[in-house]
Amino acid sequence: MCLGVALYASWHGYGGRGFAATLTVFAFLLAVALLPSARGVSEWLGALFGSGTGYLLGAAAYLAYLLYALENGVLAFRPAGIAAALVFLPLLLAASAEGAAPGAWQDFLTLAGLWAAVKFLPLRELLAFPSGQPGHVLAVLFTLSIALAAFLFARRVDGTGYALDWGRGWGVYIFGSFAVFLLIAAPLGQAIHFIRFEPQLQAWKTIPLTVLGIFFFTAWPEEFFFRGLLQNLLGRASKSEFAGWWTASLLFGLAHIANNGFPNWRYALLAAIAGLCYGWTWRKSGSIFASAIVHTLVNVTWHFFFRTL
Repeated sequence: MCLGVALYASWHGYGGRGFAATLTVFAFLLAVALLPSARGVSEWLGALFGSGTGYLLGAAAYLAYLLYALENGVLAFRPAGIAAALVFLPLLLAASAEGAAPGAWQDFLTLAGLWAAVKFLPLRELLAFPSGQPGHVLAVLFTLSIALAAFLFARRVDGTGYALDWGRGWGVYIFGSFAVFLLIAAPLGQAIHFIRFEPQLQAWKTIPLTVLGIFFFTAWPEEFFFRGLLQNLLGRASKSEFAGWWTASLLFGLAHIANNGFPNWRYALLAAIAGLCYGWTWRKSGSIFASAIVHTLVNVTWHFFFRTL
């Protein structure tokens, strides 16, 4: 992926130390996102560094940000302080919750803070390349690395399903969930004048890159946040998987209410229905990989077959 990015960017005239630093940080953050999903890697790191794994990972993510900012000429006290707070406050909250069962107030405060950092705070501007363009991909990967450090390693929350694997019957769960959502959302979305069936035939040649981008930088991080963590923690705190599922789905819908203008209730409604389907897939499979595939199928179908009104 990094080689592809480098070749594509060079073709468009990018280069120099700033670009090299950006690509290096991208490669590091992508490795942080993917390696813990490989079988046995998280356990190996935990055995090697113990509870310090999360703090080492957080410090490494912050150093990566400093490298990026320094080589792109945007290193300054205020943004460096904001980045430090985004990294170390979640880790301090994780440390304060040591010994508490998953679903403590520190867990939900950390999740809310990380979500707000991506949605409202100038995190994308802190990781922008070239200057003036929002660095959405870097911001998502940076936030995901902090969440992994805080929850997967410092707090050691189990049952998240953070693994690239495949289980028996997953095909039925994935395509069944996608079919149910499509049967509900396609007519409903058109009835409430949110979408219109309008296939983008001329854009189909971009399907491979679009699928990869949606899976790695939208579906995978959101499924970890909303299913692997939020739904998981809500279910434990309420002692009801059903309550955790429905509550997380509703919050997933509300998280999209500011998309394309606030308040966008039509977007929030369809996102909540999608959250129910993703959450059901996660419950049945126990893996964010399965729910992320459904999420990707939904977004790709929306992107290529429907136009948002």
